[in-house]
Amino acid sequence: MTRQRPPGDAGEREMLAGLLDWQRQTVRLKCQDLDDEQARLALLPASPRMTIATVVAHLRWVELAWFEVSFLGARDLYTEDPLELPAPPMAPLAHLLDDYDAQCDRSRQIVAAHQLDELEAWAPEGLELVSLRWIIGHLIEETARHLGHLDALRELTDGATFY
Repeated sequence: MTRQRPPGDAGEREMLAGLLDWQRQTVRLKCQDLDDEQARLALLPASPRMTIATVVAHLRWVELAWFEVSFLGARDLYTEDPLELPAPPMAPLAHLLDDYDAQCDRSRQIVAAHQLDELEAWAPEGLELVSLRWIIGHLIEETARHLGHLDALRELTDGATFY
């Protein structure tokens, strides 16, 4: 896989999208050469749901929740608690990664079709509506945070360390 950072002089949209894509592409890279058994290892005693497979599934859900549920207002897709990691999925890691990539493609289409200043259509009760710009920035932050989890889980799984 080839990751490419956005040019240093890119405009705001290209910069934000490029930085998020770098993080997204790193998710697949962190999972490279792992088998399904390794992806389901619960290696953190205090966090038994924290597995590589669960993190990938959660990142797919985060993309869906922010871009489709919140930004577009497709509330019928809001089926999981955003603060809870789901039970470790039984789907093969390759399938989880493909689902994540497909959701990221859908998110890219949404971003391309809207202005950065446009506000989301829906927010949970008590939260202010935020702009698409804010959502993209948050997804950079969220994906990078979970890449840190993947870093630790990958190192504990097979000793691999790389960025």
